[in-house]
Amino acid sequence: MNKRIFIIGVLTACFSTTANAGFFGHIVEHAIGYGLGGMIAHEGDKAIDTHQSHRDENDRQNQNYGSSYNANNNYSDGQQGDMAPASEALPNPKLTPGALNPAVTQQTLGETICRPGGYTKSIRPPESYTYKIKVESIRQYGYTDRRLSHYELDHLISLELGGSPDSPQNLWPEPHYVQGGWGSYAKDKLENKLHEMVCQGQIPLAQAQHEESTDWIGAYKKYIGQVPNNTKGW
Repeated sequence: MNKRIFIIGVLTACFSTTANAGFFGHIVEHAIGYGLGGMIAHEGDKAIDTHQSHRDENDRQNQNYGSSYNANNNYSDGQQGDMAPASEALPNPKLTPGALNPAVTQQTLGETICRPGGYTKSIRPPESYTYKIKVESIRQYGYTDRRLSHYELDHLISLELGGSPDSPQNLWPEPHYVQGGWGSYAKDKLENKLHEMVCQGQIPLAQAQHEESTDWIGAYKKYIGQVPNNTKGW
């Protein structure tokens, strides 16, 4: 008899208004949680898809260039496995001695590289031209890593210091990331510093061009600091 009373009491409690609210509230809580979980998972899938798409593009680029993808050396921004050896921080002077833009001289600074309005944009060669040089120069340099995305086709004497925009002698495949930190982003910062100094009359144009083309790392240490800042951005 006591068992019957107990069972009837439990059933009554389950179908009471308060219990109903708690019961269905529990179901709604799980449903919301499931929905949020699905949304988070979906966003995670989107992130994975984006990363995979980036890797797929690199793979296609590697295949087009004739280089196989190394699963142990995946593309990433500066991971140790992707860093070029320290010897590749400087160009080969025989292949890339540097070349000048004859329009830029000490006397024409105000009309060229020091004028407001973006002089270098007006003379920068198109990608259709630089792409072929980038591919060929990586081959000439004998780099084992032939993924184009790991290099900047750099003007050894930068355009903002009067370097030739299209001479192959002034273009070289500079690695973004090099052991020791002397990669392309560090050189970009030196280029800006030298440009500023030349336009402010702190050093002659010819001196800046010479120091950049012969030993840009030495110039960086001289004008910026001993430790390279190879992060993206200025």
